[in-house]
Parts: sequence; C-alpha cells; structure tokens
Amino acid sequence: MKRLFDLSVALILLLLLWPVLLVTALLIRTRIGSPVLFTQMRPGLHGKPFYIYKFRTMTDQRDAAGNLLPDEVRLTTLGKMLRKFSLDELPQLFNVVKGDLSLVGPRPLLMQYLDRYTPEQARRHEVRPGITGWAQVNGRNAITWEEKFALDVWYVDHQSFWLDIKILVMTVLKVVGAKDISQSGQATMTEFMGSEERSING
Repeated sequence: MKRLFDLSVALILLLLLWPVLLVTALLIRTRIGSPVLFTQMRPGLHGKPFYIYKFRTMTDQRDAAGNLLPDEVRLTTLGKMLRKFSLDELPQLFNVVKGDLSLVGPRPLLMQYLDRYTPEQARRHEVRPGITGWAQVNGRNAITWEEKFALDVWYVDHQSFWLDIKILVMTVLKVVGAKDISQSGQATMTEFMGSEERSING
C-alpha cells in the first residue's frame, strides 16, 4: 500500500509541477551553470546505494590548491531561495518513481556515515528512506544528529499510513514557513563524525 501510494502521489506531483521543474532548471542553467542536477550516491533500504537527484544550489568554486571552498561560500542566492522553499528537493520525485525513495522515511545521508552509526542508529535503514521524515518535521537541520537519529528510529518503530499523511501535511506547513533549514551559523548540516556512545564503546 505504501509503495502504491508513493508511486501515485509522485506521478501526480510530477504532472502538476513540471512547469516549476522546467523554470527552476532554466534558472539554474543560466545563473549557476551546468550541470543543473546534483547527483550523489546515498544509502537506501538496508544500506543499498543509489544515486539521489537534487537541483544544484552551489557553484564549484575552488581555492588555489584545487579544493572546494566552504559550502557557505559556494551557496548562491538562487540556491538559498531553492533551499528555503525545498524546491531543490523536487527531482527526488523521480527517485520515488524508481523505487529508491519513499515520500516519507528517514532522510538518506552520506555513504561514509554508515560505519559511524551505533547499532540503534543504524536501524534507520530498516525502511526505505524518504524525501521527508519525522526528523524533518521535528527540527530538520536545526537539531543535533543524536536527536535526528532518535526521531528516525522512532519512525521505524511507529510507521503507519496515517503517520505518513501527518508528516506530509506537517512538511507542507514547514516548507511554507521556511523553518529549520540549517543549523545556527551553518549553510548546511555539519558533518556527522560518530556519536559519543559509539566512540566510548569502540
């Protein structure tokens, strides 16, 4: 039922939002450049890797040594607007159609985080990752990693159709209010280096 719901809603949204996708792609192409899409390998269900799609929000500016400049330097004005209203996430509807993502589930993070989780935190991969999730509507990037993972695991243990509907409605309200986009003083979420509990236990 969840997969059928995901596929139906994603296809309907793509049909309704294709003008927004087209205009956004043209703005990125003219103001930031190519490629229009940002793709990156992320862990999916049971940690299986897939490529996630997002609209590009940052430039490829590098220092004299060829290293990428910090995110807050490369994040463009257009990129900030796209992130503010979550328009950069729209291409992930194609990931939902492909079956990589669900509409609701723990957000897929970076591959290098896989060996940094505690066993409890790793349970977030017991379900298909989502475009939005329980952690996103309860703080998004303004909460700590530990809080985020606790919310993800709570969702794994309590997932239901009606909870997904609640999260989708709350997501719309969050997007309209443009709340909790990043951590205080950060352009994006800081890197997860592993929890204190995992460090103590080796």
